Amino acid sequence: MGMELPAGYAFRSPTPDDLEAVGDLLVADQRAAGGEPVLDAHFVEQMWSRPGFDLATDAWVVTDDNDAIVAYGQVRREEPELVGSWGVVDPDRRGLGIGAALVHRIDTRASEVLDDVPAARFHHSITGGDAGAEAILRARGLHLLRHYWHMQIDLEGTTEPGPSPEGIEIGGVGPDEDLRPIHTVLEEAFRDDPGDHPESYERWVEEETTNPSYDPTLWMVARDGGTPVGIVVASAGDDGGWVDWLAVLSSHRGRGIGGALLRRSFATFADRGLRRVIVNVQAENVTGATAVYERVGMRVVNRWDLWERAGAQ
Repeated sequence: MGMELPAGYAFRSPTPDDLEAVGDLLVADQRAAGGEPVLDAHFVEQMWSRPGFDLATDAWVVTDDNDAIVAYGQVRREEPELVGSWGVVDPDRRGLGIGAALVHRIDTRASEVLDDVPAARFHHSITGGDAGAEAILRARGLHLLRHYWHMQIDLEGTTEPGPSPEGIEIGGVGPDEDLRPIHTVLEEAFRDDPGDHPESYERWVEEETTNPSYDPTLWMVARDGGTPVGIVVASAGDDGGWVDWLAVLSSHRGRGIGGALLRRSFATFADRGLRRVIVNVQAENVTGATAVYERVGMRVVNRWDLWERAGAQ
C-alpha cells in the first residue's frame, strides 16, 4: 500500500525554519490544480500555533537527497473523537509513492491518538479533483464527506461599507464582554449544519485568542435592539483578509444582515491596504451563506474536499 518512501527520500519532523518551504508547497499545489493560491506560509503558521499541536509528533516533512522539502503532512485532534489531517506533495514529485507513504504515516499517528476512543472518526483534506490523492484515501477506507470552496473578492482602493438594514446596528466588539455572545450566535446559527460548527466556548476562545492572526478590531456584531443577531469573525494575512466566521440567527435571515456585515468587513480590510478577502465555505451550506457571498461579489477560486472514515485503520 505504499508504506515506505521511495529510495532517496526521508521523513523528519519539521522545524519553525521550514515554515516558508511548507507554504511554498501549498502554493504550488493550488496552482497545479488551476486555482488561485490562498493558502501559504501564513496559513501554515496558524496551523502550527493551534493549541495541542506538536510539531515533533504530529507533523512530517519529506526531504530528497538535497534536503529539499518535497512533501508535508500533519494530524491534529479536532474533537475528543475526531482527528483531522491533511498533506501535500510537490506536483513535480507525484506518482513516485510519496503521497501513499505520507498518508500511511498520517493514518498511523491518527490511530495512536484515537486508540480506544469509541465512535472515533478520521478526517483528511485534499485539493479538489486530485485523482491520485482520492485513490490513496479510498484504498485506506475513506469516503468523500463534503466539498468546500475558497471564495474571494478583490479590493480596489476605498470600499464603501453601505447602509445597515433597517433596525439593525453594526459595530465593533469588546473582546472581554462580547466573546460569549458571539459564540452563542455561532452555536445557534450553525446548530443544524453538520459541516460547520464551533467548538465548546472554552476551546473556541483558546483557538481564537492564541491564533497569531487574532485581531478583534476586525470583528463585527450586528445588533437588533442591543441583542446580537449576526457576527463576523475576521483576521488578516500577509496580503489579504479572511472571513473566518459569518453567522446570522435564523430569525433574522433574509434581511440583508449577512451582506451588510460582509461589506463593512471589506471596507475595514480595504482601509488597511489589503487587496483581497477570502472565505472558506461549505459548498452545500444549509444556511445559504454561499449565495450571500456571491451577492456581495465573491467568486470561487479553489475547491477542497473533506474525506472521512469511521474508526482507526
